Amino acid sequence: MSDMLSVMIIGASGRVGGAACAELQKRHRVITAGRQSGDIRIDITDPDSIERAFVEAGSLDAVIVASGRVQFSPLDRHQPSKLDDSAHAVGIHDKLLGQVNVAYSARDQLNANGSITLTSGISNVEPTPGSISPSLVNGALDAFVTAAALEMPRGIRLNAVSPTVLTNSLEEYGHFFRGMRPVDSSDVGLAYARCVESRIRGWVVRAGW
Repeated sequence: MSDMLSVMIIGASGRVGGAACAELQKRHRVITAGRQSGDIRIDITDPDSIERAFVEAGSLDAVIVASGRVQFSPLDRHQPSKLDDSAHAVGIHDKLLGQVNVAYSARDQLNANGSITLTSGISNVEPTPGSISPSLVNGALDAFVTAAALEMPRGIRLNAVSPTVLTNSLEEYGHFFRGMRPVDSSDVGLAYARCVESRIRGWVVRAGW
């Protein structure tokens, strides 16, 4: 794809979002967005904030969501509870529903033949101790992408990138991914570029595994 695209990257200040930004800004106009930094402020847990961000961004060909909090915790801390009191509450409200709501807004706001790329992760396929909630959330995101991609209008493509732990995140998160090969940020960036620049739809693109 030779034409320059307008791409909003939500979570561009993070390591995963930064990898996407570093690759795509070589060829495209990148608009960064985040809770506390970026060209545009956005809180993906707030549907009104999402809508305002799309209005502020203007004409867009693609959106990438590399943002979303999730909680690691061992099984003995999981008890029967209502959603807001659950160990899964953070991940469901933020990483799962936040990304899903961005996809719904993007469906209506992106230019025709645009692309939406969400971010899941390795844990739902290769879980480790403490990854119960991330596994649940990532599995739900992957399922959402493959199902919703079938019904996206106006030629819009929906995909996800599922990375393993990044090399530059090992100090912070490496203990959750013992024995797993880390992935370089440049390879993660290429996975997002594939979602934006190719014609795939309904794919979960694995990065590093």
